[in-house]
Amino acid sequence: MEHHYAVALEWTGNTGEGTKRYSGYQRSHNIIIANKPVIECSSDPAFRGDPSRHNPEEMLVASLSSCHMLWFLHLCSENGIIVLKYSDHANGTMLEDKEGGRFTKVILHPHVTISDPSKIDLANSLHEQANKKCFVANSCNFPVHHQPICIAG
Repeated sequence: MEHHYAVALEWTGNTGEGTKRYSGYQRSHNIIIANKPVIECSSDPAFRGDPSRHNPEEMLVASLSSCHMLWFLHLCSENGIIVLKYSDHANGTMLEDKEGGRFTKVILHPHVTISDPSKIDLANSLHEQANKKCFVANSCNFPVHHQPICIAG
């Protein structure tokens, strides 16, 4: 089955002279998806971006974290594990080189609270399956690791 996703992007960083000079324009742009709030973006501040806006690199890491969580919750539901809380503090590493740059890895740090302490080991094992099922992770050419913490509460 094929799925399609439509996203519009609009550059908003023309300061009056377009891209006449590398330092003369802003990297600001908007991501527009029908019937959803506009996402204001820029490049990473290291690349002349606005630090108050989201950048593509952060959004890639966020997409991986979100996709992993959704698959994990799905697998927990199928395996009779009641998840009470889920949070993640994901980190991505990008290597800049002469050719441009690329991510070398992303590490997810899911912190999960479940209802039954006897299912902690099973819950932790489901992260591996979630990683294998994640559409976004399966589309990456770098490893996505996970270092979960699971507690009962």
